[in-house]
Amino acid sequence: MQASSGNIWDALESLSYLWLILSAEALLVSGQEGNGCGHSVLGTKSGTLTSMNYPGTYPNHTQCDWRIRVPQGKTLRLFFGDFNLEESENCQSGSLTIADGQEAVILGPMCGHLDAAGRNVTVNSSEVTVRFVSGTHRSGRGFLMSYSTNEHPDLISCLHKGTHFSPQHFSVFCPAGCKEVKGDIWGRSEPGYRDTSVLCKAAIHAGVFSDSQGGQLRVSQERGITLYESSFANGILSKTGSLSDKKLVFTKACNGQLAVAAYNMSTVWEDTDGLGQRVTWMPGASDATGQPLQWAASTADKEPWLELELRERSTVTGIILKGTSRFYIESYSLMYSKDRKTWKLYKGALSKDKKVFEAHSDGHVLVLNSLFPPVAARYLLLQPLTWHLRASAGVQVLGCPMPRGRSGVYVSNRMPLPTEKLPLEPVTTESPILIETSDQSSSQPMIVAVGVILGLLLCVGCLVAGLWWRRRRRKTQMKKCSLDKDCHGFHIKTLPGADSELTPYPLTRSVHDALPNPPLNDYAEPDVLSGGAKLASTFRPSLEEGYTTPFTLNHYDIPGRLPEYAEPLPPEPEYATPFGEQPMDPSLTPPLAMLQNSRHLPQHGMRIVPGLARYDSPPQKGLANGYCSPSSLASGAQRDSVVYAEPQPVEPLLKHTYHEPL
Repeated sequence: MQASSGNIWDALESLSYLWLILSAEALLVSGQEGNGCGHSVLGTKSGTLTSMNYPGTYPNHTQCDWRIRVPQGKTLRLFFGDFNLEESENCQSGSLTIADGQEAVILGPMCGHLDAAGRNVTVNSSEVTVRFVSGTHRSGRGFLMSYSTNEHPDLISCLHKGTHFSPQHFSVFCPAGCKEVKGDIWGRSEPGYRDTSVLCKAAIHAGVFSDSQGGQLRVSQERGITLYESSFANGILSKTGSLSDKKLVFTKACNGQLAVAAYNMSTVWEDTDGLGQRVTWMPGASDATGQPLQWAASTADKEPWLELELRERSTVTGIILKGTSRFYIESYSLMYSKDRKTWKLYKGALSKDKKVFEAHSDGHVLVLNSLFPPVAARYLLLQPLTWHLRASAGVQVLGCPMPRGRSGVYVSNRMPLPTEKLPLEPVTTESPILIETSDQSSSQPMIVAVGVILGLLLCVGCLVAGLWWRRRRRKTQMKKCSLDKDCHGFHIKTLPGADSELTPYPLTRSVHDALPNPPLNDYAEPDVLSGGAKLASTFRPSLEEGYTTPFTLNHYDIPGRLPEYAEPLPPEPEYATPFGEQPMDPSLTPPLAMLQNSRHLPQHGMRIVPGLARYDSPPQKGLANGYCSPSSLASGAQRDSVVYAEPQPVEPLLKHTYHEPL
């Protein structure tokens, strides 16, 4: 008897629990009543509802009531994205009425069209009832209405496109339920979406927020790209689009790629390639061409699974699966764990059933599925539900590592929704495989970027150093080529000619120094003082010989082997000045016998050439070294001590050309 009463209490408790579940589900689903209800998603903070067949014509003689409720203390904000009912007398062909929780009519009945000012409606209540009634009509698209709490004054409709907004950066609030509303999008998350795409649907495709909850959307409009590629993500298939003026880029947090430390799987497929080599389909392996392979289960494995171990505990926000053109996963479920002991089945928001992720559509083998809400885990278990030929996938995990506290304990800023705890019971296989991956850090892109920046800085530094060294070398060469340290950057040309042709005379000569033996007939190269001033030389060439006056700070250039001449020295009692072609004074002409006898005189570093013009010197006193020493003038003619001969050129003089300073 006691046992039977216990069974009765157990049965009553089970029935009560079942009644509570059904009541809760009824509250979630029974937000609408009638036979004229269209697409409806009624969330606690936002939602979307449409007439039947929207944007097609609504049927005749139908009715639908939607009860919209938000948390207490909040008020409602309504926004009509489209309103087009056939206009008739007393709105008999179709009407829309809005009443508060006390059944008091707030707005309506309405029909016809609404202008832009009448599409925003603010209701001072947390609960309203929207009633749509249709009669016999011929036209009219119906209506689409979105709602949110008063916390979101920037509420938009599911029909808004990027072209409706002009600012480069803007923020709007998208309501829940835009996924199934008709509207096209072009592109994918990474490159961006065409600006003609509907905003809220593109944001769901990119994984910014879930369709069942809606959310805040931050958009940047950037320069358009040449081609927008089609992709399948979060149950939405985008299109391929051509060039546009602008593209839409959405801001998402915690969306980096997480490193996988090891793989564990039920079975692997061993295949033979075209070269007859054995190929094992597992992560980390490659085929004969060097292409990396992904995991593929054996065809005999009826319940395959793939386990991933992350490098550290992380917040997981999305999973990307990649199949092949021959075999791929069509749908799968997900389990997660922090310690590999207690596993949880992932469920969607506001749902008690496991979440079924779509992994393939229309030939697209790369599929993104975002997790709303995200989960904190280190171990993930993918359980394929349906697949084509064999279960196969390459997996990428999106999210961000969890921060650690001072004690090393992970800190979570977000509490995920409660999910059912299930012990992991992997399918028993003959040979489970554990694969550890190489060290892959999520900071690798940052390291590469820093390396690129350092390389650019090094190249710029080398270029600047090369230019500095070149300039310094040029300055050094200019200093070496200049006549002295006081020159101001002009270039000097080396005078052609052998050393014997350019015999400089000393700048100063003592009366006790010996004359050169034999004396040199060539004229010396003019010496240059600091600042470009030339020292005087013995003779100046006549203008008939083809010489011109040189420019300032310039050398005389010597063509061939011609001697070079310099300016005369200041008057000194060192050399005599030639008299030229003037007639000789007979009183001063020595007898011929004296000249003839002079040929037999000792040659003390001097040379006497007969038949040439003689040069006289003032009364002087001869020294042992051959120099003349001035003496007091005596009356009468003095004896010639030395007869100088005019030097003869080695070869005929040629016209000389001077070079300007560089």
